[in-house]
Amino acid sequence: MTETTASQVRPVLSPWLQDQLTQLLARRGHAWLLQGPSGLGQYTLGLELARAWLCEAPTQQGACYQCRSCHAVDVRTQADLRTLMPEALALELNWPLDEKTQKDLDDKKRKPSKEIRVEAARDMVAFSQQTRSGGATKVVFIYPAERMNHVTANTLLKTLEEPPGECRFVLASEAAHQLLPTIRSRCQTHTMTWPTESQALRWLQTQGLPLADAAVLLRAAGGRPEDALDLANAGLKAAHWAALPKAVMRGDVGAVSDATPTQAIATLQKICHDLLALRMGAEPRFFMGADLPTAGTTVSLTQWSKDLMDAARTCEHPYNAGLMFEALVARAQTALRSKE
Repeated sequence: MTETTASQVRPVLSPWLQDQLTQLLARRGHAWLLQGPSGLGQYTLGLELARAWLCEAPTQQGACYQCRSCHAVDVRTQADLRTLMPEALALELNWPLDEKTQKDLDDKKRKPSKEIRVEAARDMVAFSQQTRSGGATKVVFIYPAERMNHVTANTLLKTLEEPPGECRFVLASEAAHQLLPTIRSRCQTHTMTWPTESQALRWLQTQGLPLADAAVLLRAAGGRPEDALDLANAGLKAAHWAALPKAVMRGDVGAVSDATPTQAIATLQKICHDLLALRMGAEPRFFMGADLPTAGTTVSLTQWSKDLMDAARTCEHPYNAGLMFEALVARAQTALRSKE
């Protein structure tokens, strides 16, 4: 018997995600790997696939959003669903941690892990061997799957290949090449679909973005609509993005100081990429050509790109953020002011 809850309404998925969900539900397989770059909806699609598998009254298009199982997924209490995520991400997405982990974090014995810990994988193996709470299947949702180290990945190999009873897996990854080949070989692979620019812009407008802003932020996100929406939700304005390259060339540290070091480096990498593209006679990807200064040389920009990659590897170390921003902008100026 299903139980209708007035507050439960089927979400309107983007057209490209709904199409993919319908396709996946029509296919057989106990383990799926959803792969592709960030911003294409791996998390959303993975969760909707898991929800539909657990739903008491699923349709060809997905879950019903009215049964007890769907409600339990919404409030993170579905006993037949286990999520494997880095602790930091689980907290951000409101997924509960086990009691011991939560106590350790509350007592500040350690910081939330940014990898999927082997202890979580062992708990998942135990979960897969337990009796179902009443539904037709159990589901393990792993995101982002590339955050498993070798020990964690090896822990779940046998269960992934031969799950006990009725247990299904959905792994979602934004860097599937980092997964162990043995993990990839045990899954059926689905490559995420890129929406067309017009599809992405229409969807961003349904999320409340004016068309002009949506176009700039979609470009800033490299054509990835969910990343574009994240930029908008983080407060990035289209005018600020367009002004960034020339502000950096002027040495304006304030142009990047509102971001985290990781975000600031990513922004500078986009500026560097587009300037190098122009040097090679190609079209810029993240900015309009008119927003980019005529600056730097092929040699200076290439070296700057290498320096930014080095900075990205260590940006989460406990540096003084203010000094780091100043150093990043000063390095950018050196590259941009270089002459032939």
